[in-house]
Amino acid sequence: MTSTLWAGNTSQIQDGPGGYTGVEANEEWAAEIKRLARARGATLLAHNYQLPAIQDVADHVGDSLALSRIAAEAPEDTIVFCGVHFMAETAKILSPQKTVLIPDERAGCSLADSITADDLRAWKEDYPDAVVVSYVNTTAEVKGLTDICCTSSNAVDVVASIDPDRDVLFLPDQFLGAHVKRVTGRENMHIWAGECHVHAGINGDELTAQSKSHPDAELFVHPECGCATSALYLAGEGFVPEDKVKILSTGGMLDAARETGAKQVLVATEVGMLHQLRKAAPEVDFQAVNDRASCPYMKMITPAALLRCLVEGKDEVHVDGATAERARASVQRMIAIGNPGGGE
Repeated sequence: MTSTLWAGNTSQIQDGPGGYTGVEANEEWAAEIKRLARARGATLLAHNYQLPAIQDVADHVGDSLALSRIAAEAPEDTIVFCGVHFMAETAKILSPQKTVLIPDERAGCSLADSITADDLRAWKEDYPDAVVVSYVNTTAEVKGLTDICCTSSNAVDVVASIDPDRDVLFLPDQFLGAHVKRVTGRENMHIWAGECHVHAGINGDELTAQSKSHPDAELFVHPECGCATSALYLAGEGFVPEDKVKILSTGGMLDAARETGAKQVLVATEVGMLHQLRKAAPEVDFQAVNDRASCPYMKMITPAALLRCLVEGKDEVHVDGATAERARASVQRMIAIGNPGGGE
């Protein structure tokens, strides 16, 4: 790697279907990323599912909503959001006066893409008096058609706050929706059949096999996972002690990691989460239930992409003002309930 790259020459960066490559994440790269961020007046935010090198160079690491709230409070005028596109949109919604950059605007989300604004409009026509509850893992347009947003850590509280006689349209994640319906016992809750392809792929058979081969391990299970119901079944049938099964958001996993007395924890979520868990509790052996559960969109935020972003100021995220205002209201209604939660 030559000094001309650090002088603003990004010719070594190669663009391909999996994202930008050609740059090694070494100490020189990290120092230059920090220098460029300061020069641009930017704060670097990285989601828990990002590559370890991206997490380590960021100013703040967390889930998407927590990071968006940090973005709104940060003194810097530019936010570089290392995550997928809906997350950068949420930061823009909460910080409309700031410049928000994402290192690769092609970093999408299968869950957010599972429902469009037109889909939601049509669904609302079928239930005109229903309250629409949208997970934060949705596009700005969908948030703009939403009554109340929710996160995985506060979805139960959000749904429980709604008049029991009102229908609820819950979207887009069917596994989180099933979890909320199970906990609240709400019968008039209609759930969109969307999913995160990574979390959906962490299945009950894998969880069962892993828990049987690691009988003393605790289970940290994200409610988006296809195995969440299986985890509760294992606990209910006595295969795993109930106090060892924890259905948690990513933020909740970090809190639980710091408090656990277990020597080993099986983690059912995207594998990028292991990096923060191991930093939070280095004495605990954290193992993925499915070590192939890696989001290709999250991993599009490469060292090369981040360098390009800071050198060239790309890619900037824009949200139409009227859409942003409506979407912001749905997030603020969630916060007003009293438990803003973390994020995913």
